[in-house]
Amino acid sequence: MSVSEFDLVVRSRRVVLPDGERALTVAVRDGRIAALAGYHEPPPARETVDLGEVALLPGLVDTHVHVNEPGRTHWEGFASATRAAAAGGVTTIVDMPLNSLPPTTTVYALEIKKKAAEGQCHVDVGFWGGAIPANLDALEPLLAAGVFGVKCFLSPSGVDEFPALDPDQLIKAMRRLATLDGLLIVHAEDPATLTDPLGPTYPEFLDSRTQDAELRAVERVIDAAVLTGCRAHIVHISAGSCVEPLRRAQQSGIRVTAETCPHYLTLSAEDVTSPAFKCCPPIRESTNRDTLWHGLATGTLMGIVSDHSPCPADLKGLTTHDYTSAWGGIASLQLGLPIIWTEALSRGYGLPDVAKWMSTAPAALVGLPTKGTITIGNDADLVAFDPTGKFTVNATKLHHKNPVTPYDGHKLTGIVQTTWLRGQTIDAQAQGQFLFSPHHQS
Repeated sequence: MSVSEFDLVVRSRRVVLPDGERALTVAVRDGRIAALAGYHEPPPARETVDLGEVALLPGLVDTHVHVNEPGRTHWEGFASATRAAAAGGVTTIVDMPLNSLPPTTTVYALEIKKKAAEGQCHVDVGFWGGAIPANLDALEPLLAAGVFGVKCFLSPSGVDEFPALDPDQLIKAMRRLATLDGLLIVHAEDPATLTDPLGPTYPEFLDSRTQDAELRAVERVIDAAVLTGCRAHIVHISAGSCVEPLRRAQQSGIRVTAETCPHYLTLSAEDVTSPAFKCCPPIRESTNRDTLWHGLATGTLMGIVSDHSPCPADLKGLTTHDYTSAWGGIASLQLGLPIIWTEALSRGYGLPDVAKWMSTAPAALVGLPTKGTITIGNDADLVAFDPTGKFTVNATKLHHKNPVTPYDGHKLTGIVQTTWLRGQTIDAQAQGQFLFSPHHQS
């Protein structure tokens, strides 16, 4: 290869950049974006791909994925989860610390998880640590070992090995993290406001986890961030009532951010037909969605991530239709981009908005400067996405280990055609790498 030749050139009339769409040629060398040229001026390369009107997006960054391996690998595993991610245009995931056994609450457990994942990852993978009552002394070592932050629950997590922090423990954890400029991510529901469902139906389940439970917990985290100076991030906001207090906190300089998920933006309580829809916090009434979309449009909600939390069909209550005992979690990792594009399109948003919410903002949250945008010098993580193609979801055809998703049978717009990781088409060979936070001490 001559010095002027590139490894890969991808041309598209719709290259999605931070400032909009342009007809461009993206040239790749040694896994990085090396040059941007005019669409009609492609430089020589060993491989040239012309997408025409098919869009070229930055690879998605999903910072909220429950892979569950080791320990509950029959729920999901690194091989299946990262294949699903790649098929959905996701080139980076960050794995949550719970539902695997052991949970990632010590450096030893992190090493066990990395060993389980080694050689199985089709996309790049990073890790969150966990904050539980018994491991506050482990937070600094976890950050030094490269986790991107630590997650806690303010209410029961659903698994005994990952207990919640009480208000005093929350403050103690945040004080420790603040001295390291570490990030605490929080499942925010107030345990004192949650109630036991009065029966097995979805309306009864929804009534047991009100918007007020979420709002009170978010306000507690905001107050704790003021007190400690710790960076805090609220995961999976479902309640529109949380948007305004978050906006006020951010405007006053409090270091608190928040995300939401495809299911809260596109599904509603009125749509629920089976426990495949059950998650915590729950999918709320359709009137709630407009507030969440407004939160995204104004930047109060920084982005959209999957909260992919699958389980086997027998744990999902699909035969009993008992929403009380069914596992709470939505499987959608492979579908997030078309799910959001279908709804965004109907609301007048464009592909640059979707790329910002699903790639740029999550990459910034965890401090991955070479991910999230099509920019010279960044990793050549790219997605060929047909924004006009349509398909019907068939759960049995997904790469998720268990064919359970509330989107089964849904008609969606937008088809992922090809995903590149550092300029290489993702195929059967596991080529993903482990990613570590800036705190990492090798």
